[in-house]
Amino acid sequence: MRIEEARAISVKLAEEVRNAVRPLMGKPSARGYEKQGISGDVTFRIDEVAEVVVVNILEELTDIAFYTEDRGLTVSGRPDFVLVIDPIDGTRPAVAGLESCCVSVAAAPFSIGKEAELTLGDVAFALVAEIKSGRHFTAEKGSGFQAFVDGKTIEPALHPIDDYSSVFWSTGFRGRPAEPLVIVLGDLIDMTSVNGGLFDLGSATFSIVRVVMGELDLYLDVGQRMADESEAVMELFLKLGRGAVLNNYPHDLAAAALIAREAGCIITDAYGNSLSDYRLLPEKGKGQISSVFTRDADFHRFIIEQIEIGMRRLVERYGGCASIK
Repeated sequence: MRIEEARAISVKLAEEVRNAVRPLMGKPSARGYEKQGISGDVTFRIDEVAEVVVVNILEELTDIAFYTEDRGLTVSGRPDFVLVIDPIDGTRPAVAGLESCCVSVAAAPFSIGKEAELTLGDVAFALVAEIKSGRHFTAEKGSGFQAFVDGKTIEPALHPIDDYSSVFWSTGFRGRPAEPLVIVLGDLIDMTSVNGGLFDLGSATFSIVRVVMGELDLYLDVGQRMADESEAVMELFLKLGRGAVLNNYPHDLAAAALIAREAGCIITDAYGNSLSDYRLLPEKGKGQISSVFTRDADFHRFIIEQIEIGMRRLVERYGGCASIK
């Protein structure tokens, strides 16, 4: 499989998943629980419909490798690329019939036996398709970014942020214990609660491409850093996730991260470190990632400073980890 083939397959997957999922959005039949995916999150009935579409398309191909949230890694033959697929990023919005849900596909060079060496920085092609609106976004590593809205190509909107109180931003509460999360982010929530606004849109991918287009100013997820900072908070994550830590995984971020990077966004984890070195194909239940996506370097530094302040509050309230005391 060459990069051109990976691109063509990604487009087909996105189209077929959209066709299968859109009629189910907002319907009671989309809501039932099917099983627990490899990430530990609940698989809704609408997830299973999308997963079946993906598997049916890809299992017809020879020399194919693909990774999904529900099944993990599947390899057939001797593929040159692996597709990292989130058939629905934003399942809960899709179940509710809301706009913030996407098909996410990332492609990276692949060699059998070297799966553990692949990182987010190896992603060579990415496609994100918004299921309800039809917007779609693509990027090829080193070659830039494209966005298509209503069939027209549009440019990213990476204007600087002058008034931090007017920021529109997104984070996620799914699987994150609410009180610790607000302890960390409370100052940002208060700062933006009148002139700006905080949204839980239910999809990291949707939020990130909206940062690229200038409709949001920030996507922020501090969940995994919170779990790493405090043993007591980690226990709350495990209790809430029924034995799993439900933060973002590489399949949630792989495609959107390349798109944002190629568009010129500032991208790090919640420590301020690059996302590029994080493992692309983690083992079951591992690989969770915190993240900060914005388009303004000064604002990004401000956000990292605010996270540090919030983490100190978290440790004062819940205690830290023995390994980092």
